[in-house]
Amino acid sequence: MQVFLNGRFVPAEQAVVSVADRGFLYGDGVFELVPVHQGRPFRWPQHWDRFRCGADYLKIRIPFSGSELLGHAGRLVEENDMPSSLLRLALSRGVGIRGYSPKGANSPTLVMTLHEAPQEDPEDPICWNLVTASQRLPAGDPLSCCKTANKLPQILARAEADAAGADEALLLNTNGDIIEGSAGNLFWIEAGAVHTPPLASGVLPGVTRAVILELCRSLGLAAREARATSAQLLSAEGVFLSLSSRGIVEAATLDGHLLAFSPLTGILREEYLNLVRRETA
Repeated sequence: MQVFLNGRFVPAEQAVVSVADRGFLYGDGVFELVPVHQGRPFRWPQHWDRFRCGADYLKIRIPFSGSELLGHAGRLVEENDMPSSLLRLALSRGVGIRGYSPKGANSPTLVMTLHEAPQEDPEDPICWNLVTASQRLPAGDPLSCCKTANKLPQILARAEADAAGADEALLLNTNGDIIEGSAGNLFWIEAGAVHTPPLASGVLPGVTRAVILELCRSLGLAAREARATSAQLLSAEGVFLSLSSRGIVEAATLDGHLLAFSPLTGILREEYLNLVRRETA
């Protein structure tokens, strides 16, 4: 497996960073996960914009332009012969002085790796069992706008799901609203309309989330941002998650309670897959 590390393509076993790197020490960095279909990254501009905005917010310099990284990503896909995969970009502030101060960390570390994409059967899509995590995310947190390298609340939430034998965990914010999964955005269908929590509640602005709202507009489906509670999800006509690694995943249960299935979820899933095929052809 070849890895892109600071401008070089090296075997994965040789792709190492310093133990003094601030990404390792403090999670001082950002990352992005981009689905690759038919050898091409899907919605690269949107993923790049979020990656760049996150780096700008943390004041970390990206040592390559978006077009340069896109070219390197293409070579990485070819060299590893992985036309269907997940491309992960990781950027850290690099090595600096000991302590929290970012002084002296002037040489960022940038890594791109490829990972196997989950294998899905379009004729028999998976359904997930969900649990509500005890973790809470700050409502209105400005850091929620980017994928920082420090994801301890999501890690602990997913650990709760694993311990409960569930597939994914839903997190609440400090206002008590359910806002997202540990690795994906939340949607539910109510009165024939597609709903999702507002970004201001502390939700990550997911690229796939934006695609789904775009599809709703093109299909003439009502789409609204609204607060979510457990009671709303349990009485909804359907619940699903969106994530770059899998697209749309329908939920079967929440905290052991059966959830309804809506045909709209299947329609959106099919339209999403068709869009991906068209844009990466």
